[in-house]
Amino acid sequence: MADLTSNFIGIKSPNPYWLASAPPTDKEYNVVRAFKAGWGGVVWKTLGAEGPPIVNVNGPRYGAVWGADRRLLGLNNIELITDRPLEVNLREIKKVKRDWPDRAMVVSLMVPCDEESWKAILKHVEDTGADGVELNFGCPHGMSERGMGSAVGQVPEYIEMVTRWVKKHSRMPCIVKLTPNIADIRKPAEAAKRGGADAVSLINTINSITSVNLDSFSPEPMIDGKGAHGGYCGPAVKPIALNMVAEIARDPATAGLPISGIGGVTTWRDAAEFLALGAGNVQVCTAAMTYGFGIIKELTAGLSQYLDDKGMTLDQLQGRAVPNVTDWQYLNLNYVTKARINQDLCIQCGRCYAACEDTSHQAISMSPDRKFEVIDEECVACNLCVNVCPVQDCITMEELPLGAVDERTGEPVREYANWTTHPNNPMAKAAE
Repeated sequence: MADLTSNFIGIKSPNPYWLASAPPTDKEYNVVRAFKAGWGGVVWKTLGAEGPPIVNVNGPRYGAVWGADRRLLGLNNIELITDRPLEVNLREIKKVKRDWPDRAMVVSLMVPCDEESWKAILKHVEDTGADGVELNFGCPHGMSERGMGSAVGQVPEYIEMVTRWVKKHSRMPCIVKLTPNIADIRKPAEAAKRGGADAVSLINTINSITSVNLDSFSPEPMIDGKGAHGGYCGPAVKPIALNMVAEIARDPATAGLPISGIGGVTTWRDAAEFLALGAGNVQVCTAAMTYGFGIIKELTAGLSQYLDDKGMTLDQLQGRAVPNVTDWQYLNLNYVTKARINQDLCIQCGRCYAACEDTSHQAISMSPDRKFEVIDEECVACNLCVNVCPVQDCITMEELPLGAVDERTGEPVREYANWTTHPNNPMAKAAE
C-alpha cells in the first residue's frame, strides 16, 4: 500500500488525517482513543486564557440538516471553546504527546487580542512539548461577540498583528485558522503570510441557523425557548471549502503557503480532492462525530489504494488540480457536448424530462410510451439532466468531434479559444 507518511510544515505524522479542533479533541481520553484507532494527529480543542471560566449551555448544542435518508448533511453547533481548566488541558496534552511521540499534536488557541495574553499562553503550550499551535480566528459564535474568533479573522490587519506576536514569542510552527465568513478568503491568507504564519487551515465553520421550530418559533438548537446563530460544518460545506482552498493555492500572493484543508471530509475521495487542490493534509471533525474514530481505517485504506492505482505518491497528488482551476473567461467556449440517454439503463422516471421541459431548454422529448430522447438542436449541454437522473451513468455527456457543427447554432465547433476572444464579448470588441 502507498506510503501515507505526512510531513506538514515539519510536523510529522503517520498519515495526513488530523482530527480538527472540536469536541472529539477536548481531552486525553478522546485523543488516546483516536490515536489507537489510527489517526495521524489532532488539533487539541481551543484553549483560552487564564481567568473567568468558559461556561457552555446545558442544553442542546447542535442543530442538523439531513438528507432524505436521514443521512447527516450538515451540523450547526453553538459550543464554545474548551470549558475545562487550562492547567488540566496542558497536563493532558503533555502526557499524550509523551506517550504518542509519532503523532502530530497541535494546540488550538484563542485569547484576547493583546500581546501579553498571547505571550503568556504560548509559554504554557511550549512547555507541553506540542508540535505547533493553531490560531483560532474562525469561530463565528459566542467568542466572536467577545472580540475573538472570527471577529479577529475578519480583519486582515488583526490577523497579521497577532501572527507576528505568536512568531515573536514562540519557536513552534504556527497555523492560522481562517474564517469563511468573509468576502474574499485571499485577504486574510495574505495577512497571515505577511505575519509569518507557517501555514493556514480552512475552513472554520460558517455562520448559520439550520432550522426553525415551527411550534415554538425558535431557531434550533433551542435553549429555553431561544436560539442563536452557530457554526455550520459537515458534508454540506465541502464545496465552499474546496473553492476557498483553491483560491489560496492559485493566488500568486499566497502560492506556496501550506494549507491544512478542512470542511466536510467524510471519505477518502474528499481528502484526495482537498490534496489535489493544494492542501498538504486534511482535518476531520463531523465525520468522526457521526461515525466514530474507526472511520480512519476507511480513510487511510481508500487513499492508499487510490495512490497505488494511480502510481502516485502523496506529494505528487498535492496540488495536481490547481493548474486546471481557472476563471470563467478562460474556459474554452468551443468545447461542445450533448446529452445522451442510455435506453437500457433508463427507468422511465421522467425526471430529466420534467427538469429540462419546465426549467431548462426543452431539449428532451417524451414519447407516448415514455421513451426519453435528447433533441440535439435544443441541447445546450447544461448537464442538469445528468444531475437529476437517479441512475448513475444513464445520462452522459458526449463530446462533439473536431469540425462538427453545433445544430443549435449552426456554428462549427472550436472556432474561438475562449470568451476573451469571442466576438460577442464586449471587452474583445473594445480591444479591437
